[in-house]
Amino acid sequence: MNWYLVHTKPSQEQCALENLQWQGYECYFPVMPAEKLRLGKISTVLQPLFPRYLFIRLGQGPLAQSWTPVRSTKGVSRLVTFGSTPAKVDDALITLLRGQEGLVQAEPDRLFKADERVRITSGAFTGIEGIYQMTDGNQRIMVLIELMSKPVKISVAPSVLQKLA
Repeated sequence: MNWYLVHTKPSQEQCALENLQWQGYECYFPVMPAEKLRLGKISTVLQPLFPRYLFIRLGQGPLAQSWTPVRSTKGVSRLVTFGSTPAKVDDALITLLRGQEGLVQAEPDRLFKADERVRITSGAFTGIEGIYQMTDGNQRIMVLIELMSKPVKISVAPSVLQKLA
């Protein structure tokens, strides 16, 4: 049994994973938590570590499960190949990814990071640049701006902030 790489249709990784598992295939779909802005609020979602890809474990020989259904599974685009040979993935890589996934699950990738420069895009302070401080407990964000030559902390909705390069 070896691991191989499946290329999925756009945003169909979960669908492909569920359908392959339903057919009895062993699959691995590494995900990591990340903050996203949804309906004006910050929420934590699981996003693919490798968008449009998942790993599948397949055997070879007459007793192995057929590879043919993989290509026609809902959500699957194709099995990744080099020429006509399916691309093998080393077991050590899967083991490493599974180990690292446990560490990453504890802390999501933050939408805004401490001391990051931001711009307020609407409201009374539209156009003013500031420095992201932290998220408060009320789904709002503390931003340090300069007002009348003094640093002032204000609380704004996450939907009115834009990252600056």
